[in-house]
Amino acid sequence: MTVTLDEIRQAAGRIHPYIHRTPVLTNESLNTKTGAQVFLKCENMQKVGAFKFRGACNAVFSLTEEEATRGVCTHSSGNHAQALALAAKMRGIPAYIVMPENAPSVKRNAVAGYGGQITFCAPTLEAREATLKQIYQRTGANVVHPYNDERVIAGQGTTTLELLEDVPDLDVILAPVGGGGLLSGTSIAATETKKGIRIIGCEPEMADDAYRSVQSGTIVPSINPKTIADGLLTSLGSLTFQIIQEHVAQIVTVSEEGILEAMKFIWERAKIIIEPSAAVAVGVLWEKKIDLTGSKVGVILSGGNVDLDKLPWT
Repeated sequence: MTVTLDEIRQAAGRIHPYIHRTPVLTNESLNTKTGAQVFLKCENMQKVGAFKFRGACNAVFSLTEEEATRGVCTHSSGNHAQALALAAKMRGIPAYIVMPENAPSVKRNAVAGYGGQITFCAPTLEAREATLKQIYQRTGANVVHPYNDERVIAGQGTTTLELLEDVPDLDVILAPVGGGGLLSGTSIAATETKKGIRIIGCEPEMADDAYRSVQSGTIVPSINPKTIADGLLTSLGSLTFQIIQEHVAQIVTVSEEGILEAMKFIWERAKIIIEPSAAVAVGVLWEKKIDLTGSKVGVILSGGNVDLDKLPWT
């Protein structure tokens, strides 16, 4: 089972009343530096500060009235937790969020502020999944996976529908990849809309499990990755891996130095606050591991949630 362009278009109509249509910005200094015409899709300006709100919103508003009464549940330490809590609040239903006990306080506070009912657990995947299972058995709430979920992938794909409406003649789209929800939705929306467009996944060298998965033809789990791009630590899911294999031209990795330099450049020159995970996509242009000279390049800036007390260059 996969996600279709029609499902992404339906998601766009479904979530339209609730999301921001984020701007597409350009920066002459970035064009000069990279030798390409670069169009930045600013999902850092989305609600909850990240593209994740699109997928969570589509999942929540896809539920029937009967399903919705039971609420939604997930495990997440980051943007998906906040996104699902806010989408559930908008629909007036409960959101049960499992978070590891070492989750940053800023993220705990955001989830609680959106009305999410948090259950803390040990910071392991096994503990998160076991705790979520207990909550599901107790409440019957609908499980919304952060990325390996058709509704979530369709929601994330709406980002690219908007980008191609604003800039229809793009040659390439760059998107970061962690669990693969954004890259999957992007690749379907783009390749089914515009013939010949190339989709490139962007990943830290220090967390290159998606790159290795595509090379080997089987999912390679992410084991103890060490990167400042903390939104890209998860492994691909069965659904996202299949879509990426079919629709993504290649995955390119970026050094930690490249991520940092790209992030700082966007802050200083474009005056846009992005998080390290978003800077990975800019970093592909920065390090010029592939030749995009003269191309029209869309870059999805996936989020802007940064702890200002722990900036990576201080």
